[in-house]
Formats: sequence, C-alpha cells, structure tokens
Amino acid sequence: MEWLDTFWSTYNTLILSIGINSLLALSIALTLSCGLLSLANAAFMGIGAYTAATLTMQFQWPFELTLIMSILTPVIVALIIGIPTLRLSGVYLAMATLGFGEVLRVVIMNIEFIGGPMGLNGIPNITTFWHVFIALGGVVYLLWRLRASKVGRAFEAIRADEVAATLMGIPVMQFKLLAFTLGAGIAGLAGALNAHFTYTIGPNSYAFENAVEILTMAVFGGANSLLGPILGGTLLTLLPELLRGFKEYRLAVNGLVLIFVVLYLPNGLWSGQFLRMKKPSRQNKDGQQHV
Repeated sequence: MEWLDTFWSTYNTLILSIGINSLLALSIALTLSCGLLSLANAAFMGIGAYTAATLTMQFQWPFELTLIMSILTPVIVALIIGIPTLRLSGVYLAMATLGFGEVLRVVIMNIEFIGGPMGLNGIPNITTFWHVFIALGGVVYLLWRLRASKVGRAFEAIRADEVAATLMGIPVMQFKLLAFTLGAGIAGLAGALNAHFTYTIGPNSYAFENAVEILTMAVFGGANSLLGPILGGTLLTLLPELLRGFKEYRLAVNGLVLIFVVLYLPNGLWSGQFLRMKKPSRQNKDGQQHV
C-alpha cells in the first residue's frame, strides 16, 4: 500500500533504531540481573559492528554468517577479559570495563585496515525490519526462558547476596561470566545490525557517552523485567524526536524527564512488580492472619 510505503520511507531509520536500542538495553539488563555493573556493552557493540562490516566489505561474507560472527567475537573477548575483571564488583567493575572500552577505542583508531580514526564508510545497507524484529524476538524469548530456569534463579540469588549464594553452593564466578558473555553477544548482534543500516561506523560511536546511554535505557525502563528495557530503549529513542519543538531547550527537557523518573520511579517505568502481587490475607476468629 502506498501510505505504508510512505510511512516506512519516512520513519524506517527511527523504527530500526528503536529495535536496536532495545537489544542494547536488554544486553545490559542481563548483566545487571546478575549484579554486574558493567560499562563495556558499547565496546562489545563496536566489536560486533566492526566484525560484521569488515567481513561484509573486505571478504564478501553472507550477511547471516556475519551476524553469527558478530555474536561470537564479542563473546570470546568477554571471556578473555571477564575472567580477571569479574572478580571486581560495583564501581570498581564499572571502572575496569570502562577502561576496556577506552582502550579498545584507541586500538581501533590505530588500525588502518578497518579505517582507523575515520572509521568504515559505505557499508552495504542490508539490515531490514525483519532482521531486527526476529533478533529482538529471539533475544526476548531466550531471556524469558533463562529467567524461568535455574540459571535465572541463580542470577537473582547472586544479585541479592553474593556471599549467601556462594555458601549455598552456587558457582558465582561461572554464572557471572555467563551473564557477562551473553550480554556481550547480544550487544555485538545489535552492533552488526546497526552498522548495516547506518552505512558508516567509527571508533567514537562506541565511547563512554554511548555506554552510559545504554545503561540509562535499561534503568529508565526498568531493568528488573523484560519489557522495561524495551520500553526504555523505545522512549529514549523517541524522546529527542518528540522534543524537536523545544529547539535549544530540547536537551534540558530530556534531562528533566530522566531526573523525574530517577527520583520518583527508582525501579524504572516498568518494574514488573504488579506481576508478583501477594494474595490478600484473611483473619480467623482469633485474629491470626492466613494467606
């Protein structure tokens, strides 16, 4: 239909950006579910983007194979750096992963084979709505099954109290590494899809600001649920477009919205708490409560 073609040609970039940002928010929500405050997901996104773009442009690999490699490559890197760094926690882990991202950015800037500081331009426009839709649906299904499994319950136990989880016999380090690598793979997939519809990528596209933005999307929507990161990625992608009428005040209004959510909705816009409502209690004749 003509109106649908017109709509897609006008908003296709925005729609694809929503899907990719939702993938990125889910990737960091997965690491947060295991109590890991990591800022490396922007770097993993860059690894996936450069891997896919290089294989497509330099070696003419099929797009499906490049997507697989864009998942495997950051997973391997996450395994290598995760073994020493995941012994840290809290702000120390955030600093270590942030340092990894900055080191990776400098390394990419000095490799001429992949464009150096100028990045890669003229990447084939292959990503379609169906690629993003299938990727997002597959990731949501995977994480939904993961949350309902023993692995998901182990993640929750580690996030609640790492020492208690260790005493219960849970191999904490192994589960942390699993969450870290899975999050890296999802971020790499998002990077590959993004590279093949933006035509160009560069080392500064995966810097500190991007790492914070990914974290903000997950926290804004609600990192404790599956729908929360998708909601956060969607709204924070749409918000700059919706605030175009404010012109020079757009960034200020954007910041005020984020501050309001952090202050009054600390669990995010969609915490999923209503899914775990307790049954109303009733009292017997002695005044004792029964659930």
